[in-house]
Amino acid sequence: QVHLVESGGGLVQAGGSLRLSCAASGFIVDDYAIGWFRQAPGKEREGVSCIIMRVGSTFYADSVKGRFTISRDNAKSTVYLQMNSLKPEDTAVYYCVTRLSCSDDDPPANWGQGTQVTVSS
Repeated sequence: QVHLVESGGGLVQAGGSLRLSCAASGFIVDDYAIGWFRQAPGKEREGVSCIIMRVGSTFYADSVKGRFTISRDNAKSTVYLQMNSLKPEDTAVYYCVTRLSCSDDDPPANWGQGTQVTVSS
């Protein structure tokens, strides 16, 4: 059974940093991509970043390029999202997801429970 557990969210001032973690279990992470989505109040879910676990290729939404970095530790089945230079518009619930690839045509298959990130101005 696929299980994704996010951690690391919290309250931070604009310009600050947070690191999110996603601990995966119940499947072989090397065979998948793992990504981060976010949903702000009143807005649709937005893909933030994605990493192909076997080779480490990374992808980012334009809104976070240069500020966020996704990385992985396959031995720990864990994916990280380092978020720097945070802005109030980054405030959202962040979800870890599994995907077959990082293509926009490939929707997430499994979702974690989410972790709240709040950026104050």
